[in-house]
Amino acid sequence: MDITLHATFLPHTDPDASLAFYRDLLGWEVRADVGRGALRWITVAPAGSSSSVVLEPPAMAEGLTDSHRTAIAEMIENGSYAFITLATPDLAGAFDALQAGGADVVQEPADQPWGVRDCVFRDPAGNTVRIQQA
Repeated sequence: MDITLHATFLPHTDPDASLAFYRDLLGWEVRADVGRGALRWITVAPAGSSSSVVLEPPAMAEGLTDSHRTAIAEMIENGSYAFITLATPDLAGAFDALQAGGADVVQEPADQPWGVRDCVFRDPAGNTVRIQQA
């Protein structure tokens, strides 16, 4: 079977702040920006990548109650709703650039017991962004 990852979705709570993080700080390209105001779906990706991340308004699924939406908002805010793991050949350089750019540092680069070296940030919505040494 030949199956690849096309896109994954992360919630955003402020589309402009998310663009500042993914486009301006990470250096990713914007492939699509659909909608307006807070109701925007923004597709971003590293240049040359065949897969992308769609930044979407949270809790848009049909059938969600107000209590569901409140729970989702709380989970996004505390970083437990969504996460993404990225990789780089220069973890120290990436960490320094993100920290200098004002990214919310959760964990400085560290060797993990499961065999990787990584660091952790939170994007403007609160999503966990883990970056591993490639």
